[in-house]
Amino acid sequence: MPELRSLVTKVRSKNAGPFWLTIDIFCGSEAAFERVCRDLSTSRVAEVFGTEGQSVKRFDIPDLAVIKFSLPRPQIQGSVADRDMHGASWAALLGEVEI
Repeated sequence: MPELRSLVTKVRSKNAGPFWLTIDIFCGSEAAFERVCRDLSTSRVAEVFGTEGQSVKRFDIPDLAVIKFSLPRPQIQGSVADRDMHGASWAALLGEVEI
C-alpha cells in the first residue's frame, strides 16, 4: 500500500489556535480525493495521533479536492511540554500513513 504523501500533492499542518491543530490534505485531482476520502477514516487519523475519534473533526471539500482534519493539540501551544510550537511537524506523521 502506498503512503498518503505519494498519492497527494501536499500534506500540511498548522496551528488552529493554542488548543487545536489543523491538517490539510491537498489531493490535486478528483481521483486522489475520492481515494483518500474512501481509504482514510477519521478513526485512523485519531489512532495515528493518539486521540479519541470523536474529538477529530473532518471536513471534505470536493470543489477544492481538499480534506481537512482538526484535532486537539496534545499540549497547549507554548507550554513547557509543547514540542512543536507552530504545529508544522504533524503533517509528516500523517503523510507516512499507508492507504
